[in-house]
Amino acid sequence: MEPVRNKKLAEVIAGHLERMILEGALRPGERLAPERELSERLEVSRPSLRDALDLLVAQGLLRTEPSGTYVSDFLAPLTHPLAVLMQSNEEVTGDYLEYRMLVEGPTARFAATRATDVDRKAIREVLDALAEAHALEDPRLEAECDADLHMAIYEAAHNLVVMHVMRAFSDLLRSDVFYNRNRLYLSPGTRQELFDQHIAIGEAVIAGHAEAAEEAANRHIRFTAETLHRLRDEETRLGRALRRFGRGDIVAK
Repeated sequence: MEPVRNKKLAEVIAGHLERMILEGALRPGERLAPERELSERLEVSRPSLRDALDLLVAQGLLRTEPSGTYVSDFLAPLTHPLAVLMQSNEEVTGDYLEYRMLVEGPTARFAATRATDVDRKAIREVLDALAEAHALEDPRLEAECDADLHMAIYEAAHNLVVMHVMRAFSDLLRSDVFYNRNRLYLSPGTRQELFDQHIAIGEAVIAGHAEAAEEAANRHIRFTAETLHRLRDEETRLGRALRRFGRGDIVAK
């Protein structure tokens, strides 16, 4: 009967880890602790743990490599082809921001009303990191803190669908699939405005002010969309001017 007991225990362990993945406690790309250490932490036998990990690998939630066991990027079959399609479509930035307009405000409202002390602490830590990056005048680091803050708010909203979908979009955003975030932060006057907007969103969520959080989030997305539209128009006009200036290279004299 020992194999039966092990199988049942393996299913319990797999269910525990599966729930942690679903709830976002274990994130795509993260490496699990070594087998011996993990079995001690979970207080289970290594054979049972190994069977549980095999179950999750078969489900596509974990992947094994020589360096260890990792949480799978289980949305990759959707997001990777999507990224290729989006990068070849100039209209995708507008569509992406329009989607964010539908999501950000309600999500910030949910976060303000549902956030736990743990969530508020996580948001506070990101705000502190954002302030430090802003003081260092490091656009790259500030852009990363920007994405981290939005992710912390998605998690604080406690909507698992929103969290996983927006985490996938966040990964695409960090890869500049939608637009160049560094260029956005380097635009004159934009960096300070974005900083102030992010602080307003985070503080409203921490304070539990649902309406203020929703309004701040909506204002932030509108500003981002308007700024990117302006930058695109400026780039278009510059390109036209440069082509006119360089026409002499291809026109017969």
